[in-house]
Amino acid sequence: MRLGERTRYVPVLSRKGGVGKTTVTTLLGMTLAQVREDRIIAMDANPDRGTLSDRSPGKADFTARQLVQNRFMVDSFAQLSSYVAREGSRLHVLASDTDPAIAQAFDDADYRAVTDILSRYYSIVLTDSGTGMVHSVMKGTLEKADAVVLVSGGSVDEARLASETLSWLEAHGRHDLVASAIVVINLSSGNGTQVNVTEIEEHFRSRVSTVVRIPYDRHLAEGSQVDLARLKPATRDAVVELAALVVDELQ
Repeated sequence: MRLGERTRYVPVLSRKGGVGKTTVTTLLGMTLAQVREDRIIAMDANPDRGTLSDRSPGKADFTARQLVQNRFMVDSFAQLSSYVAREGSRLHVLASDTDPAIAQAFDDADYRAVTDILSRYYSIVLTDSGTGMVHSVMKGTLEKADAVVLVSGGSVDEARLASETLSWLEAHGRHDLVASAIVVINLSSGNGTQVNVTEIEEHFRSRVSTVVRIPYDRHLAEGSQVDLARLKPATRDAVVELAALVVDELQ
């Protein structure tokens, strides 16, 4: 069932590369698509080369940029379907350009044009956002956001950057997004210096309503396509919890 009459937007944010933002977007999207009947799409809005389509099953023949260029010719779900990848999962994925020179030009107007099309056919749009908070795509991303998922690794440095992102949102008048933000401490790839993760969690609990820890998982550490069936039970539980929290936030 749809969440009300309009499409809900959930950007997945991080200030630092390598903390598993794309992995979290994929896990969240695939789990939502598996448990819900409505249509879910994850779009790659990385201004530099995004890797969302590498983590998801299915291969995309087109990118978000091509959808922008052809947007006036897309007036049915059947036509839109040719732009998204979805084999092996109910999650639809809209890829970004693999050439960073082209991708750099994907801007705020492009993001708005793409999301206007997606809003006709999808209940939930997840955005795998770039790491630059001031990049132009971020303006539309945050304006449309109904809830945000903020990803941090398990090191002090990664947590500090994630916490600064919350401060940045507050400074830009989005106290609503901070209050309802879901922070994911992603330990799934196992790299980075693990400090006392409980202390990091406690810090975030003092700022946001919910914190979810995704444990180390050998399957995710491999860095290839995500297969939910290969996750450890503890990882699966954490991801299902994350999906439930996001849906609660959107209702």
